[in-house]
Formats: sequence, C-alpha cells, structure tokens
Amino acid sequence: MSSLTYAEVGATETGVLPAGYGHLRYRTRVGHDVFAAAAEAVLTWRMHRAAGIRVETSADRAAPGVDVTMHIGPMRAPCRVVWAVDEPGRAGWGYGTLPGHPARGEEAFVVTQEADGTTWFEVIAFSVPASFLMRAGGPVARLFQRAYAAWNGRALRKLVNS
Repeated sequence: MSSLTYAEVGATETGVLPAGYGHLRYRTRVGHDVFAAAAEAVLTWRMHRAAGIRVETSADRAAPGVDVTMHIGPMRAPCRVVWAVDEPGRAGWGYGTLPGHPARGEEAFVVTQEADGTTWFEVIAFSVPASFLMRAGGPVARLFQRAYAAWNGRALRKLVNS
C-alpha cells in the first residue's frame, strides 16, 4: 500500500490549512431542499462521473482508506480518502495524494444544508506541485484547480436539480 505524499493529513476536515501550500476555497449554491441527493452524489463518486471524470475506486462509497484514482483526460491522479462525514446537514470527504499524483496535498468535497434548506457545495484544498508538468504549469495549474472545483459544482447542481 502506497503512502500519502504529505504530512498534514486531515487538515481539509478542520479547515485550518497548513502554511507552505497553495490554498483553495470554493463554495457554490447547489439548490434548495436537495441535500440528500447532493450528499449521495458526492459520497458515491456520482458527481465526479457526471463531470466527465473517469473514476477508479476500491469501494462504491467514500470512506477512510478507500483508494481512488481520478482520470482527467490523460492526467492520472491517485489518492486515498483520509476522512469522510455523512451526518444530517453535512456530508463529504477529503482525499490525500499518493505517489504518481501531479500535486502533493489534500482536497475535500463537502455539501452542507442551512436551516432554510439551501444546500451548498464546497471544495477545500491545499497543494504544491509534485511533477515537472505541474511545476511548469505555474499559475495555469492553480487556475485549473479552481476550474475543476467549479466544474464539479456545476455537475452537482445539474444532477440534483434535473
């Protein structure tokens, strides 16, 4: 079993992101009274698949220890789920990078529901380049990470409101 490529495991769950990494916080409204459907889509990889991402996993549902590899075009990104939550009003998970991932760090995908029924999707991440291609990409790589978060948010919104 491969080891995670960074030390600050679980920081996306607390929201206190470590220094020395690039940080991403992206939040978008998904809909009203759609929390259950949004939570299920995030926890079962359905959101990622709806965004056109090829997903290989060692389990049908996100849980600590589950290995997942995301394929975005020719890019392969192996990760391991390091935490997951599925409770009333909050569901999601965070994964950490494994050897072979173009970055080093952690990313989380979480849905929450407010008291008025509004459901939000949030991506929280910290990372640094781990491959030559990612380092060479510089600011474009950061823009891609933000676009990837928005892309997943649009896919989730479409899934739960269709």
